[in-house]
Amino acid sequence: MPRRYAVLWTALLGICYLFLRGAPGRPPELPGPPSGPLEAVVERVVDGDTAVLSTGVRVRYIGVDTPELHHPRKPVEPFAREAKEFNRRLVEGKKVRLELDVQRYDRYHRLLAYLFLADGTFVNSELLRQGYAQLLTIPPNVKYADLFVENQREAREAGRGLWRKRRAVRIKE
Repeated sequence: MPRRYAVLWTALLGICYLFLRGAPGRPPELPGPPSGPLEAVVERVVDGDTAVLSTGVRVRYIGVDTPELHHPRKPVEPFAREAKEFNRRLVEGKKVRLELDVQRYDRYHRLLAYLFLADGTFVNSELLRQGYAQLLTIPPNVKYADLFVENQREAREAGRGLWRKRRAVRIKE
């Protein structure tokens, strides 16, 4: 019996330790003072709508969804590599200003943000305008939803990116 209690006490102490120091799955600290502007350099691009900052924080762009590149149960979706490459050319190695909305983190503990380059380019909007992303509105983060609807409409009507008409290939017999 005493061995059973020792195992239980050890487990209970371990749980208390994790609780007091912070569980490993808790969201990372924000890159900057909570009341001031959030700025960081994009260290690397993960895919078309996610990047890792020089602070180590993983950021998921609000309001946009690009084709899946790293899904554990799905193959790479068409246009996923192009979307990642466009995002990489747009932000990698550059300083960005992050603007948050109501919900700060998603269920994967990624910081949810709108990204702006130093020259004023609105990254989320540009991905939609150029047709590398589709609109993904998830309340309560809807600050730029109307703009994003217009950006997607513009890309679709112009046939850019995802909205480009595919030409049928004819096989000669």
